[in-house]
Amino acid sequence: VLDSQYGMYVWPCAVVLAQYLWAHRRSLPGKRVLEIGAGVSLPGVVAARCGAQVILSDSEELPQCLQSCRSSCLMNRLPHVPVLGLTWGRVSPELLSLAPIDIILGSDVFFDPKDFEDILTTIYFLLEKNPHAQFWTTYQVRSADWSVEALLHKWKLKSIHVPLHSFGADKEHLASSSMPGRHTIEMMIISLAQSEGT
Repeated sequence: VLDSQYGMYVWPCAVVLAQYLWAHRRSLPGKRVLEIGAGVSLPGVVAARCGAQVILSDSEELPQCLQSCRSSCLMNRLPHVPVLGLTWGRVSPELLSLAPIDIILGSDVFFDPKDFEDILTTIYFLLEKNPHAQFWTTYQVRSADWSVEALLHKWKLKSIHVPLHSFGADKEHLASSSMPGRHTIEMMIISLAQSEGT
């Protein structure tokens, strides 16, 4: 049963996104990275260990998730990585005062369809402020009934599907889980949809 503890577990999507970061580790030093919905922060920790300037964030309403972010940093000898409370869909002083970023990370943030628009509202705000940034996200296909495509169009965002085999994340042991059922993980890179002629 999923409850407030869901942000305290390393889900398969986090492992896949961490693998993508590891595969692109040579491009990370000096990059400014924000992980949203970080929870235990595996992708953000990997990015920081690879030389990126990382900020971790989770909902300001989930203090146990923010503490989990801090604990992950301490366990991985990253005591200076900032942890912010950022709630999706809410314009807060923390969101407004964020320094420029190059990459936004989000593993399994597309979990509950009621949150999708709030997530993409926040992503759109961040990409408008940082037009050359990208949102790297992994998600588990849980239902054929939902998709973010219509919301991407609404928020003038585009996505590129990234095949897992292109970065060695299609191995059964990498994204497999002890949870029952088959777990299909997908990855996409979301950016601003550029208007014609720009």
